[in-house]
Amino acid sequence: MSKVALVTGGTGGIGNAICKQFAADGYKVVTTYFEPEEQAKAWQEKQDYEVTIYPCDVSSYDDCVKLKEAVEADFGQVDIIVNCAGITRDATFKKITPAHWAAVMKTNLDSIFNVTHQFVNQMADRGFGRVINISSINGQKGQFGQTNYSAAKAGVHGFTMALAQEVARKGVTINTLSPGYIATEMVMAIAEDVRNKIIAQIPVGRLGTPEEMAAIVSFLASDNAGFITGANISANGGQFIH
Repeated sequence: MSKVALVTGGTGGIGNAICKQFAADGYKVVTTYFEPEEQAKAWQEKQDYEVTIYPCDVSSYDDCVKLKEAVEADFGQVDIIVNCAGITRDATFKKITPAHWAAVMKTNLDSIFNVTHQFVNQMADRGFGRVINISSINGQKGQFGQTNYSAAKAGVHGFTMALAQEVARKGVTINTLSPGYIATEMVMAIAEDVRNKIIAQIPVGRLGTPEEMAAIVSFLASDNAGFITGANISANGGQFIH
């Protein structure tokens, strides 16, 4: 029986590449969407792989309970979780608002708890599970104008390290992937001169690709990665080395 992989934020650039890779790996792929249903269905129809989509506000615990019920009714269980959903609300600390802070914390950090809490105990009971949390280079080094985002993304790996210790003996691994600047639609929409300044700071001299991130996630989800847990894989072209 094919394993079931749940990717939150699968309609985004990195999330989509992860979903596509998982489909190629032979998993049954499910993802969440928060945008209007018509937009999400249009996205689904454009894909050249099979993916099942569910509406879910991952910042809401109650929504994630409903997600669990729907996915388990359709697929029986979830074997792999990739927590990829995320937003930015950038502003200098002087100008940041409580609403900006709360929105980023809820979507980027609370969601990790909300989603993982639905499935990890059953993974442990079955003796196999993979949770891969997508953080960011800016959760490692900080970034001007991103106190909210950097704090949330740093918290993602704190979650990873703690939960990894709780479920390690149960065959469940919890890991973090921290991408640097990746050539998603969002990054490619940045003005070219600004984008070139970013690339100039990356030692390998280019942006990463969503497919490179998906390949790392694919490995972390595999049986061959069973000895890796509590780890943070930095994939940033050498921009931040520690």
